[in-house]
Amino acid sequence: MRSVWSFWSLPFKAFKGRMWRQPKHHLMSWGLSLRLAQEYFPETVLITDTWGKELLVDDLGLEFAHVSTELDRLKNIDPEWWALGKLVAYRMQEKPFIHLDTDVFLWKPLPPSLLSADVFTQCPEHHSLDEAVGPYLIEDLFAKFELPLPVEWVWSRSTHTTWFPEENCGIFGGNNIPFIRYFSQAALDLVTSGKHADAWSTFGDKDGSNMLVEQYLLSACIGYHRSNPQSPFRGISSRHLFPSFAESYNPSLATKAGFTHLLGDAKTNEHATDRLERRIAALDPSFLRHCTQVLNTLSEKSRFEPGT
Repeated sequence: MRSVWSFWSLPFKAFKGRMWRQPKHHLMSWGLSLRLAQEYFPETVLITDTWGKELLVDDLGLEFAHVSTELDRLKNIDPEWWALGKLVAYRMQEKPFIHLDTDVFLWKPLPPSLLSADVFTQCPEHHSLDEAVGPYLIEDLFAKFELPLPVEWVWSRSTHTTWFPEENCGIFGGNNIPFIRYFSQAALDLVTSGKHADAWSTFGDKDGSNMLVEQYLLSACIGYHRSNPQSPFRGISSRHLFPSFAESYNPSLATKAGFTHLLGDAKTNEHATDRLERRIAALDPSFLRHCTQVLNTLSEKSRFEPGT
């Protein structure tokens, strides 16, 4: 099974999505995530754009077995849709894979029972419909413009009336590549179809809706196709590293699994980022020094400024 990372530079440069406490922690996380995962998944793949390749491969010196600049195709897409880089990376895969977010660190091998599934993710999530960012935001938008939503989305909303599910994609992958490519294309079409352009141009919460496009639609696709007797993906299996979101952030359980995901605001937490820095210093002090050198060079070239 190959390991895949994705980096779309436009949201990074525009400060979209969750950012690291300092730029050096972003570079360190790349080095550590790759170093740990390649022990278990030696065929490593980076899906990025030209700027990202220059930063991560040419400047930082990260050694991936395969590098693609396919994300250059997103150069005219609103960077508030920061999850699209991941979706393109999923869509590109032609054999079993695991995609890792850059803030995911594998200290132990993942269970074979997980990796053998049609689809696997970090954990399921359950959210109240009272949350500020829920599927009704996109539903109201599409209804206003008389646009249809994916059939899987409609089905999921009909079966969950007080809450909605998501799949946490800190890790995501599997063996049923046709299904994964189907889901990924459906999510990309939801955002990038020309038929939807006028609607999205009026939408004010793209940044907050990335999880709906990626994680909610994934959950909806799994549930719909698993139970639909007419679907070519009927009976599709999905598994999780952790049975719930809470358990994935239980320190003792995460330690037992050998799994760290610095989700969301954890990337700005001083204690967490100091531990990251100490870990890099212990494993590879030369890489730590190199991160600083790269940042100094990029700062001089103004390549680390927003919009450059």
